Amino acid sequence: MNNKKYKTSVGVAARTDPYATISSGTVQSREFWRWGDDNLFPCALALMARRSTTHRRIINDKADYISGKGFVCDEAAQPRLRSFVDRVNPHNETLRQVLNKLAFDKALFGNAFLEVVTDTAHSFLALYHQDASCCRVARDEKHILLHHDWTSFNSSEALSLPLYPDFEQQADGTLRAMIHYKDYEPMFTHYGVPPYIAGFGVSAIAYKTDRWNISRLDNSFQLSGVLMLDSTVDSEAEAEKIVRMAEEKFAGNPGQVMFIIRDGDENDKDNSRFIPIASQNEGDWQALHEQAVGDIVVAHSWFRTLSGLDYAGGFNAERILHEYEVALNTVILGEQAELMEPIREAIGAILELDTASLEIVNRPPTRSKPIYMKVWEARKADGLDYDPDDERQQAFLSEITKYNIRSIE
Repeated sequence: MNNKKYKTSVGVAARTDPYATISSGTVQSREFWRWGDDNLFPCALALMARRSTTHRRIINDKADYISGKGFVCDEAAQPRLRSFVDRVNPHNETLRQVLNKLAFDKALFGNAFLEVVTDTAHSFLALYHQDASCCRVARDEKHILLHHDWTSFNSSEALSLPLYPDFEQQADGTLRAMIHYKDYEPMFTHYGVPPYIAGFGVSAIAYKTDRWNISRLDNSFQLSGVLMLDSTVDSEAEAEKIVRMAEEKFAGNPGQVMFIIRDGDENDKDNSRFIPIASQNEGDWQALHEQAVGDIVVAHSWFRTLSGLDYAGGFNAERILHEYEVALNTVILGEQAELMEPIREAIGAILELDTASLEIVNRPPTRSKPIYMKVWEARKADGLDYDPDDERQQAFLSEITKYNIRSIE
């Protein structure tokens, strides 16, 4: 029997950083351009969005505002256009649903991919959103490769589609192409960079301060500290077993208590004890979290009230409307134009339809006036000239917002 005694000092404060680079080793390939050093940068971005509440809320809201409330067009003159908008692919998705996914990917990854499908006779047009995390730019810079798992890339399982406006015939006889949207960033050629790139650090701070509070709750707000245990062990395995038993009994949550096992003398009394580590930094953590949340909003070029923040002081409809108007003219309309431009071109080139009347319906998140008011009543409430006998002013506000008219001059 081995009578050797071990002095063991084990800290069970193993901390996993959710924002550490996700990597399975550098991916080397002559078939595609890597997206990030390990080609898995989209995975890191997606993980960050799933773990930071404010960050995710802004991405969701941006996608919803940019995709609007649907589309309007001249249905009488363009009935085929209306039919296409209501069903852009055999999955029965509307143009608004596809646009929402594109806007979400572009807000999250700084890149978005749209598949365009037709045939040699241009008898139909179908639009499909493709998950940006599954797409990579081919080495020839003229194709997009789609693969289900980029941690184990297999060229035989990948699908290659040309960049629009070039089409290539597929095995099913269709012609397909990919539209690649990307946010410009200096020094980045093949992929765009998300607009919140300067907010990576603060997004991590917001997540970690949330985790800190959860850890305190899991431990019933007990103090962190060092637990000294007197024990004589004959092997490293036995020492590890004692640490794990003590962890299950005393720790509550890894990272709150450090266990130190030392040799004990059989003739001495048990000197096991807990040494607490007092902390008076609760206020500092709260201030750090609030600053991080504010910086996230700034990094996104977004607005606090549109992110669900600042409601503690009351619901200010006027401020929401004001910030929505600013967002509409600085962010939303520009993103809508960028996403819709190649879609309009494809509709015109393939279906030969005039898309001049096709518009996205934009509505604010709240209204200062009820939709059942008539135009003349709304003008009266705003102190403007009004005429109850004017036929145009007899319309209800609900009828006006249907056609995306935000004000009556």
